[in-house]
Amino acid sequence: MNRRFVGFLQILVAGFDLLMINQVIFLGYLYFQNNIASTQITYYFSFWLFVNTSWLFLCFICGLYNGPGIFHFETFLKKTARVYFLWVVSIMAFLFFFRQYELSRLFIVAILTGCGFFVLVNRGIYFAVRHFLESRDYLLKKVIILGYNEVAKKLAGYLEVQMNTRVVGYCANSENVYELTHYPVVNNVSNVLVAAKEMGVNEIYSTIAPEHDNGIYSLMQQADQQCIRFRLAPDLSLFINQPVHINYLNDLPVLTVRSEPLDDVTNQLGKRCFDIAVSLLVVIFVLSWLVPIIGFLIWVETKAGIFFVQPRSGKDNKVFNCIKFRSMRPNKEANLMQAERNDKRFTRIGKFLRRSNLDEFPQFINVLKGEMSLVGPRPHMLRHTEDYSKMLRQYMVRQFLKPGITGWAQVNGFRGEIKDDEQLRGRVEHDIWYMENWSLWLDMKIMFLTFYRTLKGDKNAF
Repeated sequence: MNRRFVGFLQILVAGFDLLMINQVIFLGYLYFQNNIASTQITYYFSFWLFVNTSWLFLCFICGLYNGPGIFHFETFLKKTARVYFLWVVSIMAFLFFFRQYELSRLFIVAILTGCGFFVLVNRGIYFAVRHFLESRDYLLKKVIILGYNEVAKKLAGYLEVQMNTRVVGYCANSENVYELTHYPVVNNVSNVLVAAKEMGVNEIYSTIAPEHDNGIYSLMQQADQQCIRFRLAPDLSLFINQPVHINYLNDLPVLTVRSEPLDDVTNQLGKRCFDIAVSLLVVIFVLSWLVPIIGFLIWVETKAGIFFVQPRSGKDNKVFNCIKFRSMRPNKEANLMQAERNDKRFTRIGKFLRRSNLDEFPQFINVLKGEMSLVGPRPHMLRHTEDYSKMLRQYMVRQFLKPGITGWAQVNGFRGEIKDDEQLRGRVEHDIWYMENWSLWLDMKIMFLTFYRTLKGDKNAF
């Protein structure tokens, strides 16, 4: 589906939700205004401001309007219910901790109930309109998929969930169809235009590259003559066994195996400015008093240096010195063996530092120096980088980025010691996903989730 249309749809649904919420608040204020003294208006304004900001924040964190969730009725409804529940809890917490005793309790109940009802009405209207649009034949796109292979099956799955799109079948030669198909095989490859005309098809998606079948060029030209859009989704698995992205150097298409937002200089500068701003605040307002306190406690127990400085693998596999608060007694295995649960090398203060993530705080100095970022793949010991790169082919891809104090893998449960190949694979997959989907909003989300998991307690923290 057109990305701009999806974006427009997301903004439209979000806008209507926000409009409904504010209408309920406005109507509630009008109804109760005779009971509201002029000195209480600031309390109601604060309440209005928190209601709006908390709703937007929770929608962002929970990905309420992210596609393709908004195209699935049950998924969208479940996400809406989750956000509404968290929103009510956050409002209750706001009222309790900020002692908003001036607000009418009846007003609050009416607002929460009314907002829940009208957001639910919004969902009903949205899906009713969607159903109406999907039932209009003049808005419906009928699609034939040319060829039958893994790409064709995957393409059919993607298209069937798109709005106003119906897959009518495949056109494939009989020798290439070796199983029962989800959609009918309506004709062979050479007769695809005949089938398209008979079935009123608007678009043809070819999973057969012209280089593999010269007849595709002729079909493309004939499709233009018959006002049928012809699109190419070729099967490149013979050469590349993973998704590819297309960039252009003027008119020359260039295939890459992954998208890298941080390859753009503007994004690099944005991320670096964000890193400097946050780490500078932490160094000035946190480390300035935290280092003397923790340093004293470490020295009392170990009589050793308060910082543990270890060579680790950085961006482009360049070595840098990673700084941490010392959490172990000095030992010969520090650069060879990873920390384990109930490791005898831990000190008493070290166990607390690791569980609370305070041992990582000196790495804000690494961030200021430009050796690390606030968010990115966690840096590993040099020996582990060498060993893991032999275990997993894609491991070194994560080294394209600066290592981070926290990362997407860590907030998704992949932190602590690596015991087997699955844990390593999961961590690397999440690191690569972060690299391909980076944004400043994602960095903020990861930092918030890190803080949340630290307060909640992480079973993998030790």
